[in-house]
Amino acid sequence: MANPTPRRGYHHGNLRAELIEASFALLAKHDLAEFSVAKAARAVGVSTASPYRHFADRDHLLAAVAAQAALELAARVRADVAAVPEDDPRERFAITAGTYVRYVAERGAGFSIIFSTPLARLDDAELADAGRALMRLLLDLARDALGGGPPEDALLLLERHTVAAHGYATLLRDGFFSSRRPKDTVGTIAARAAQASRELRVGG
Repeated sequence: MANPTPRRGYHHGNLRAELIEASFALLAKHDLAEFSVAKAARAVGVSTASPYRHFADRDHLLAAVAAQAALELAARVRADVAAVPEDDPRERFAITAGTYVRYVAERGAGFSIIFSTPLARLDDAELADAGRALMRLLLDLARDALGGGPPEDALLLLERHTVAAHGYATLLRDGFFSSRRPKDTVGTIAARAAQASRELRVGG
C-alpha cells in the first residue's frame, strides 16, 4: 500500500495569501471563536508552525484577513452602486446593505472582524487604511443619500444602516431565517436588508 502524501512543512509559494484565503473559508463555515492558526495551516496542508513565518499570532493573521475583507467589500460596494443611476443617491446607499449581507454570507468576514477592537489594538497600518477607506466610501454615500446636511446626520444614518445590514447578515449566518422561513435565500435576505435601509430616517 502506498504511503500517504506527506504533509508539507513549508513551501515557497505564496503561503501568506493561501493562509488568508483558507482563513476566509474557515470563517464562512465556523464561528470566529473556533478559528485558529492551526486550522488554517491544516487547510493549506502545511505544518502548524509554518504560518508563524508570516504572522506573529492568530490576531495578526485575522488582521490580514480583515484588511482584505475591507478591500473586497469596498470593491463590491462600488460595483453595486455603479449599477444604480446617479440621480438616485438614496437607492445607491440603501443597496449597500444587501451588498454587505451577500458578502458576509459568502466570505464569513464582516464589520465585527474588520473593526474588531482586539485587532485595532495591533495598530496594523494595512488594516487601519483599508477600514478607513471603507468607512469613507459608505459615509460619502450616506451624505449623498441625505442631500447634504450636518455631518452628524450622515453618521447617524450610516450607523443605523450598518446595524440593519449587520443584523440581517448575523441572523442569516446563525440560521435564524432558515428555521422560520425555509424558503429564504441569501438573495431574499439581502433584499430585505436593503429595504430596511430605504426605510431609515434621520431627524424629525
